[in-house]
Amino acid sequence: MTELPAYKKQKIVELIPYCNNSRTHTSEQVSQIASSIKEFGFTNPILVDEQGGVIAGHGRIAAAKKCGMKEVPTLTLEGLTEAQKKAYVIADNQLALNAGWNEEMLKLEVEALQEMDFDINLLGFEDLFLDGLGTMNEEGEEGEEYDEGVKGSMKSNFGVPPFTVLNAREGRWQSRKRDWLALGIKSEEGRDIKNTNASESINKGPDKGGSIFDPVLCEIIYSWFSKEGDMVLDPFAGGSVRGIVAAECGRYYIGNDLRKEQVEANREQASDICKSISPVWTHGDSRNIKKLVGDVRADMVLSCPPYADLEVYSDDDDDLSNMDYTKFLECYSEIIKETYDMMKDDTFAVWVIGEVRDKEGNYYNFLGDTITAFLETGFKYYNETVLVTAVGSLPLRAGRVMKTSRKLGKTHQNVLVFVKGCGKKAAQKCGEIEIEEWSGDDNA
Repeated sequence: MTELPAYKKQKIVELIPYCNNSRTHTSEQVSQIASSIKEFGFTNPILVDEQGGVIAGHGRIAAAKKCGMKEVPTLTLEGLTEAQKKAYVIADNQLALNAGWNEEMLKLEVEALQEMDFDINLLGFEDLFLDGLGTMNEEGEEGEEYDEGVKGSMKSNFGVPPFTVLNAREGRWQSRKRDWLALGIKSEEGRDIKNTNASESINKGPDKGGSIFDPVLCEIIYSWFSKEGDMVLDPFAGGSVRGIVAAECGRYYIGNDLRKEQVEANREQASDICKSISPVWTHGDSRNIKKLVGDVRADMVLSCPPYADLEVYSDDDDDLSNMDYTKFLECYSEIIKETYDMMKDDTFAVWVIGEVRDKEGNYYNFLGDTITAFLETGFKYYNETVLVTAVGSLPLRAGRVMKTSRKLGKTHQNVLVFVKGCGKKAAQKCGEIEIEEWSGDDNA
């Protein structure tokens, strides 16, 4: 019988990583390995050659460092040729991936672990994979959507589950919104809205009327579709929310708004709130945004355009809210084209909009016209989600409106995601999703 080589302890600093290792390890995966080491111990040694060169175990070394370990168990593979070492580095990773799962048996095992109150996050599976198995939540109910157990992981990773419906009515969401507003954000300041029907279709700003942008949605969008240090461009800046949240999330921001009073109010708020990064606002007609904001190459676009003539912001003839819908679309499309030209390749543009009714009470098809304008410019249509907004005073009006006109009370906005270039490359450029964990009760 061939005698097996013995394990030995070696200092991590003495090990030599393989410089051409093609296997990647995300920070999330390294954290999972570190959690596994803490739970089960270091059960799988690092494979090295006679000189201490690492053949297999780069992820385990990173996790060991994260755990504060100075030494790790190693196993020396003697007599391998250079070709064999290169091949083993690849084969060690790929052969494990070629295995499959008996999903029914796996489901039973995961459910048994849940009943034992074991943290199934240590198993290393994606949340959506476990949900596809139909595993039970902590309350033992099969088939429920993510609740506490798996759902908790989704929330800590992404803020909210990354589904095509986002629920702004949740207690956690509302609690987070209060945290943002407590910084001193008053997006309604600087508004001088001449006419508004916003309360019948979108969120109404306190006291002064007009729509305000949800800072929680803003935080989520920045976290999902950009990374710290990115430059965000906003051709329809409006209030202060998107700029202040960008700065507080470590993004640089430049937005343009037609009204000087709005820009001045935004700047004043930001000077009181933002300490490390200062958002920038310019004022003027966004059809000239290239000249207004200068030589900017955006890593991301986030904006919420005027909803045609739903809210009339000023008496300025260049104000899109004063134009008939045909003229509005023409100018609106020009601005989308200008925005496209100012974006880097392989980047995301996120547009938050809602449908608007004409004077006869019929929808313009603003949603469809927006998608068409983006596609004709060169963007690709990448994602869409619905933001379910707070009901507010809608129940007081919805019954009357339904009886007289059969119109439904609107409690949502549309969040459209477009990409310039390749979606996969754009996602890679965003890096790992990093979002602060929220507090609060879902049912608050």
